[in-house]
Amino acid sequence: MSQKTTLVLIMTLIILSALAGVLLWDRLPASMASHWGAGDQVDGYTSKLWGVFLMPLISAGMLLLFMLIPVIDPLKANIALFRGYFNNFIAMVTVFMLYVHGLTLAWNLGYTGFRMSSAMLPAMGLLFIFTGPMISRAKRNFFIGIRTPWTLSSDRVWDETHRLGGRLFIASGILALLGIFFPAQAIWFVMVPVLSSSLVTIVYSFLLYQREMKA
Repeated sequence: MSQKTTLVLIMTLIILSALAGVLLWDRLPASMASHWGAGDQVDGYTSKLWGVFLMPLISAGMLLLFMLIPVIDPLKANIALFRGYFNNFIAMVTVFMLYVHGLTLAWNLGYTGFRMSSAMLPAMGLLFIFTGPMISRAKRNFFIGIRTPWTLSSDRVWDETHRLGGRLFIASGILALLGIFFPAQAIWFVMVPVLSSSLVTIVYSFLLYQREMKA
């Protein structure tokens, strides 16, 4: 996806998301549920103003940050090598954020017959799966990818670590999707694969670097 297409798509989604909140304003409660804790019980509330506009504003802020990264990174030429995949990632993150916003609006409209954690699993799983190809193709830079002291010190360590990391992200996404069938344990189908993948890639990058130094 090109940068222009990404910008147009994301800004359209953000505007539509904010507009949906405006159109539903009179049907939403003055104090909106905004956080769900253990057992999918609401344990946090916010004002209607923030409930309607906070997520679109965060999404717009993230878009600005994502667009700034390829400009300020000293290794911007490397980002250009996988910019299309990075643009796809930006779009997927925005879709995920606005999907959560949609779930929040639905809940506050009275459609509470679903578990928030289970409803988020499909989006989280797909986000991980679609992030995998970008991770696999990412080239060394200071902002995007698996940034350890060892990946940042060696192109070979970076490339091999990211090839493994991309596969682990896809596997984590598939496991997150499987969590749909086990709603009571849904959080573990996300946390365990993600934390395990993070630990594996950190250790793997260290071992690769040590091997390279000895070669």
